[in-house]
Amino acid sequence: MSTTTIRLPDELKERVAQAAERAGTTPHNFILQAIAEKADAEEKQNAFLDEAERRYANIVASGKTISWTEMRAYLEASAADEPATRPIARKLAR
Repeated sequence: MSTTTIRLPDELKERVAQAAERAGTTPHNFILQAIAEKADAEEKQNAFLDEAERRYANIVASGKTISWTEMRAYLEASAADEPATRPIARKLAR
């Protein structure tokens, strides 16, 4: 484990102390949790964007996609446990 110094404005330091007390933890642990949550959120956002880029590249390469209208109907039927036929990808209309 290494040490990093973080300089907090007095107002923020007080807010952290109060929030940590309400959460039943120390200000140090509260800050560590906040940093971990922010790092996790950033990693998830980057993974989401990477997946979107991969999917878009697949659409561009294949020229095929499924319309939102068809996909939404399929997802709604599936979520309602109704019989649903998976939509088929078709060439993009130009």
